[in-house]
Amino acid sequence: MLPEELEALPSVLDQAGWELTGLLATHGDWDHVLGRLVWPDAPLGVAESTLERMAASPGEAQRKLRAWDGEHYIQRPRPLALGHLQGLPVPGRLDVGESELQLHAADGHTVDGMAIAAPWAGVLVCGDYLSPVEDPMVGGDADAYRATLERLRPLAAAAEWVVPGHGAPMPPAQALEVLDDHLGKL
Repeated sequence: MLPEELEALPSVLDQAGWELTGLLATHGDWDHVLGRLVWPDAPLGVAESTLERMAASPGEAQRKLRAWDGEHYIQRPRPLALGHLQGLPVPGRLDVGESELQLHAADGHTVDGMAIAAPWAGVLVCGDYLSPVEDPMVGGDADAYRATLERLRPLAAAAEWVVPGHGAPMPPAQALEVLDDHLGKL
C-alpha cells in the first residue's frame, strides 16, 4: 500500500522473470486496485459484480485512498486512475497463456468480489478472506460471507499456498484453521 512498496513491484516481477500482461483485483476496495498506480495502462480485470459496484459509486476507491493517505501523511507521485476495467464472468475461467485461472464468487466482505485459483501453480488468491492478521470484516452480508468461506474450503485444501489480501501466504492447513476461526466469529 505504501509508495515504496509499490515502486518495488516492477523489479520484483523482473527478478522473477515474469512479464506483466494484466492486473486482476479481487474486489473494488481501494487497497486492492493499487496496481494501477504502478501499471496505469495495464488491463485491469475485475468480477462483473465489481464493475457494477464501481459504476454505482464512481470515484469511491480514489476518495478512500486520499483519506487513508491523508491520515497517514502519505504523498503519492500521481493520483489513482482506474481507467477502463474489464468485467469478468464469475464464476468462470480466464486463460493465461496455456494455463487457466478459475474465478470464484467471493461476496460477503463486500457486495462484490472473486477469489482466483491457479491450480497449475498450486495457488489460491482469496482477497480479504482467510487473513491471518484480521478478523472477518462483513461489509456485505454475513450469510454471503459464510457461503464464500465454505466455497473457499475445498479450494484452500487443494492449494499449496493460500494468498490472502492481508497477511503472509499460508499453507493450506493454516488457511483452513483461519477459515474455521473466522466462521466461529461470524
